[in-house]
Amino acid sequence: MSSFSQVSERLIFNNRPLVIILFIFATLVLAFQASRMQLDAGFEKNIPLNHEYMQTYMEHRKDFGGANNVLVAVCDKDSDIFNQYFFDTLKNVHDELFFINGVNRSLVVSLYSPSTRFTEIVEGGFAGGPVIPADFDSSNPRALETVAANIEKAKIVGRQVSNNYRCAMVTAQLLELDPETGEALNTLALADELETKLRGQYEDDQVSVHIIGFAKMIGDVATGAKFVVLFFAIAIVITAFMVYFFSRNIMLTVLPIMCSVIAVVWQMGLLTTLGFGLDPMSILVPFLVFAIGVSHGVQMINAVEKNVIKGNNAKQAAMTAFRALLIPGGIALLSDTVGFLTLLVIDIGIIRELAITASLGVAVIILTNLILLPVLMSFIRFPEHYLDRFAGKESKSEGLWHVLDVCTRKNTAITIVLVTGILFALGFVQSKQMQIGDIQAGAAVLHQDSRYNQDTALITDRFEVTVDYISVLVETTPEACTSYETMRAIDDFQWKMTNV
Repeated sequence: MSSFSQVSERLIFNNRPLVIILFIFATLVLAFQASRMQLDAGFEKNIPLNHEYMQTYMEHRKDFGGANNVLVAVCDKDSDIFNQYFFDTLKNVHDELFFINGVNRSLVVSLYSPSTRFTEIVEGGFAGGPVIPADFDSSNPRALETVAANIEKAKIVGRQVSNNYRCAMVTAQLLELDPETGEALNTLALADELETKLRGQYEDDQVSVHIIGFAKMIGDVATGAKFVVLFFAIAIVITAFMVYFFSRNIMLTVLPIMCSVIAVVWQMGLLTTLGFGLDPMSILVPFLVFAIGVSHGVQMINAVEKNVIKGNNAKQAAMTAFRALLIPGGIALLSDTVGFLTLLVIDIGIIRELAITASLGVAVIILTNLILLPVLMSFIRFPEHYLDRFAGKESKSEGLWHVLDVCTRKNTAITIVLVTGILFALGFVQSKQMQIGDIQAGAAVLHQDSRYNQDTALITDRFEVTVDYISVLVETTPEACTSYETMRAIDDFQWKMTNV
């Protein structure tokens, strides 16, 4: 290992200008690639497609529809739904949703859908028809009374009409592929259309529009993620203050921060080059990479400072620090990389993308913070007053080490071990109460007071529907719908599930 470090040291520090040029070139190329990165969200990335349940879903979704649904509740703010203004608005919302690109138009359901029908027993047998007749006139009070009666006959209260008769639901299923381009559906663009074309156009002082579903949730997450750039800038500023407090030198503050930012740029550029986007659910991974980079950068500047105090010039100090930290730092970062790569065993697309995103970011830190950083630091000139200041800081820190030295004494060490054991036991007991999964209504990735979670609360309160449901498919022989035994079994199963 020592020979490897020495060979690497000579190769890199004997060609410092070339190394810097190569890093500049790579950074420019990957920065260009990073500028082309797009947020990438997809419904199928969030489910284990190889699970047997999902295999059944994939096999039959063309016949029964998919699970990627959008629910739009149109509510009257003042009274029930049986008035002209509400039904005109509901019709407009239905038509607008019907023509949004990416919506499966055959599976858009509302009171205005021909498939929304009622059936009743009359003297001559059975009678039925659409809940809203073809000649429906919303300005006619008798027509509204007819629709109200048909709603009761269709038994759709709680599903398409709210329990308090103040809201009506429009539901749609989304396609996986864009019918215009043949590529994967742009979920974020669709979410934006839902917001602008539905809520933006039709919500007013009399009617409110509430939208939930995976596409809308991801769209809201992506909208919030746009502020991540601002938070990232704030994080850089705060980190810079902390590093400066440690180093008390502008260049020793700028260089590790800069190299860590370069690592993030490389990460984004490599992801784009490999054909990946950045999922809104993985938006915090660049923060993680930046934090790890700064951590290793601080170790490097500390090692350089200590070698400068010993009388070495900047180049000698940087070479010594490089030689000392290359192997342990590289192993630590490789361990982190391997740790993230183990997430690839989880057969869910978004988890695998997170594993690739994080492992790429940590891997490039080996280049930016263990190679580029010491090379750049080798050009720094340390003035005498700075060396005196750093030496004074080192002598002051010895008092802290003397205090901590008490922890190595037998009695103190036993006490520490006992306290650690007690804390471990308490932690183990509390871990049994850990809940896995969502523990709150709505989307856990959004604040409870977000519009999406407020819409979810309203819909689940007024309707007996949700975007979380289980579908059971019965596979049997051809023409089984005429088989008494088969239909009886299905009927019995339905009755039992109804009473769960």
